[in-house]
Amino acid sequence: MAKKAVFYHAGCSVCVEAEQNVAEALDRSRFDLEIVHLGEQKNRVDEAAAAGVKSVPALVLDGLPFHINFGAGLDALK
Repeated sequence: MAKKAVFYHAGCSVCVEAEQNVAEALDRSRFDLEIVHLGEQKNRVDEAAAAGVKSVPALVLDGLPFHINFGAGLDALK
């Protein structure tokens, strides 16, 4: 069974580039990847915060957050 991976981003150029790299690099046989654009899905900002995301872009793998680059803090997306 694949583990859950969620990539949170805000749509900026840094985020879009990171999304493309993550989507290409992630082993889809091991992870079920969901892409969440927090600029368009503001209702999921609290979910990202609860998962430990402090800024985007960030990847949450099996419940553990990994911050890729500091593009925007979650407070800026509310």
